[in-house]
Amino acid sequence: MNRPVRWLKPLPLRPRDAVHVVAPSGPFDRPSFEAGLAVIAERYSPVHGPDIFAAHRYLAGDDARRGGELSRALLDRDARAIFSARGGYGSARLLPDLPFADASHAAFIGFSDLTSVHGALQALGRVSFHGPVLTQLGRQPPAVREYLFRLLESPEAPPPLTGSATYVPGMAEGHLVGGNLSVLSRLIGTSYMPPLDGAVLLLEDVTERPYRIDRMWTHLRLAGVFSHVRGIVLGDFTGCEEKGADYSSADVLRELAREAGLPCAAGFPIGHGDINYPVALGTQVRLDADAARLTFLEGAVRA
Repeated sequence: MNRPVRWLKPLPLRPRDAVHVVAPSGPFDRPSFEAGLAVIAERYSPVHGPDIFAAHRYLAGDDARRGGELSRALLDRDARAIFSARGGYGSARLLPDLPFADASHAAFIGFSDLTSVHGALQALGRVSFHGPVLTQLGRQPPAVREYLFRLLESPEAPPPLTGSATYVPGMAEGHLVGGNLSVLSRLIGTSYMPPLDGAVLLLEDVTERPYRIDRMWTHLRLAGVFSHVRGIVLGDFTGCEEKGADYSSADVLRELAREAGLPCAAGFPIGHGDINYPVALGTQVRLDADAARLTFLEGAVRA
């Protein structure tokens, strides 16, 4: 958790740049994928292999297929970005064999299960993009799509994002890390955990009942995560309610945040909800928890 990091930003994208499309996790719905592919094809030149539609149980093909595909994308010096088809499960299985140290300066975009890839990239000091996968991108409003393109193409800091609730007041500044709570908690004790000292921690999740959220959060606490980070940003916790309970997942998260005692704001439009704004992990941010406002202090790509 104390690894020093010098953050390396990707090169900016330009219209018609070549970009890879990969499926390192679960199989996906083809119409949703085609809708998202059409969005990026309007601006860039996406390429993918014919075997991207493979399926093996709960995976988009076996490890050799998925790992080979992502490895080729990481090593391609002619492509400026790597877009993920879907989350689900499976990317962590690939981590030991992926060529992160030799990877190009392409931007990596995805979320949910792709939190494991983000962690590995951040462990090496690389900025990456927690943002919509293609099966989600086609359903995103134009404002989110334009925000994504701006983030990938402009060296200027993007506009701030606003949440809906203050759980613990206060201010915090630091590099943004994190992503899916469930996946991030599985990186503890591995070399793929992102550097946490002085960080602002982003967490989101989907279909995890409140007691499971509590268990994973407690795992972070017992591992010392909250003694290293400076603040907590909570995105969407979608479909995380206990049927028939007299409490909500928000009640549980609010109580856990107060126990952690760090500035914390919730309800940011990041994650598995209807709106998923992209954010650049590894860049400097300021969290004003009182105003539930996340301000980006730098751009995500090189000038």
